[in-house]
Amino acid sequence: MKKSIQSILSIGLIVLISGCQQNLDTPLKPKIDATLPIVESSSIKHIPDINAIALEWGKIDIARAAGYHIIRADMQKDGKFRRIATIDNKLTTHYLDEGLQANSKYGYKISLLTKKGFESHASDTVLLSTLPNFESVSLIESLSDLARQIKILWRPHSNPRVAKYILERTSPSRAQWKEIATIKNRLNAEYIDTGLNDNEIFMYRIRAVTFDGIVSNFSQVTSATTKPLPGQIKGLEVTRDLPRKIQLSWGKSATKDVVSYNIYRASSPTGSYSQIAKARAAHNRYDDMVNEDGKIYFYKITTVDKDDLESKKEEMIPVMGSTLSKPKMPQITLAMIEGNKMILNWIARDDRTVSYNIYKISKESWSTSNEILIPNVTGLRFEDPDVVRGVEYGYKIQAVDMNGLLSDTTDKSTLMLPKIISKGQNK
Repeated sequence: MKKSIQSILSIGLIVLISGCQQNLDTPLKPKIDATLPIVESSSIKHIPDINAIALEWGKIDIARAAGYHIIRADMQKDGKFRRIATIDNKLTTHYLDEGLQANSKYGYKISLLTKKGFESHASDTVLLSTLPNFESVSLIESLSDLARQIKILWRPHSNPRVAKYILERTSPSRAQWKEIATIKNRLNAEYIDTGLNDNEIFMYRIRAVTFDGIVSNFSQVTSATTKPLPGQIKGLEVTRDLPRKIQLSWGKSATKDVVSYNIYRASSPTGSYSQIAKARAAHNRYDDMVNEDGKIYFYKITTVDKDDLESKKEEMIPVMGSTLSKPKMPQITLAMIEGNKMILNWIARDDRTVSYNIYKISKESWSTSNEILIPNVTGLRFEDPDVVRGVEYGYKIQAVDMNGLLSDTTDKSTLMLPKIISKGQNK
């Protein structure tokens, strides 16, 4: 029976403490009744915590008593006493002062309050201190050389009251620490920071937070560096003398984990570069097949590592290449009729020429003509006996080089063997 009564009283006291406290935080303006008994400072007991102090004092049980004023001074600041709470039940002799600073000194006084609003002289000052703040995790480290991310690991806090962690980050280029994550559950012990810049240093620190909101000191600072972009290739060489093809070759990057190369091409050095191919790291040559003679392109090649990081093509100087230009067309020096045949002479204007194509156009009527190709002419003279008198013939010449590239054709040279008119026809 006694235990039941004690339990009921304990519950009642808790309700009274929480329900009767008034956080006034107002300057002390007492209405003193000097006849009232004073709370003995020697009766004031306390239990400190990191951010709170629990007070207990000796009860004064007189008919006029209504409760107590709790008066506090922050000795770290101005040291001025202020009424922080009013307890409206004289049976209450406990008060929990929360929201305090860790490892700080506070002065407390308690006065008796009457039903008519008078109070006794305050007790003598009792100087009390909160506990020092608890330390953060005992070990924190971070992993470098990850692609645009950093992994942070720590040893789980030994205090079972810890509910979560607050992780902060800064870097040499930033002046402020920034909270980047809250990690719930004491046993969680890692975080991966993503979306970072390449080859940049970041620093991290962590604080533990208890279930009742107490935040630990900062941990030691750990730093890590994100992975740099792979190094550029060495010595890009591009051909300018191959038929219908531009060949690229280059030296390998010094970066060990390069797995491929991206090949970009543009029509001008400052133009828009489009990727035209991807080459494996084992290959450092590429043939760009171009179906055009004398075509000019500009090239850049980037490296790609195993994490898909790519070197910056903007930092590369483009290299120009071109396909072999078509040979120069020959120059006709003579187009004449000799006897019953047509004679053409010309001069070569390109040392690459190995043969010539002759295009023979016969005009069959005023609206139709016929063209035939006479290939593989190796000299600089052409005689055509296969002609009909009175038919107009045109001839164009085209140079052919050893690669089969064709020059432009010359302008058409026109010849016609006149008809032979008999005496009877003249009449």
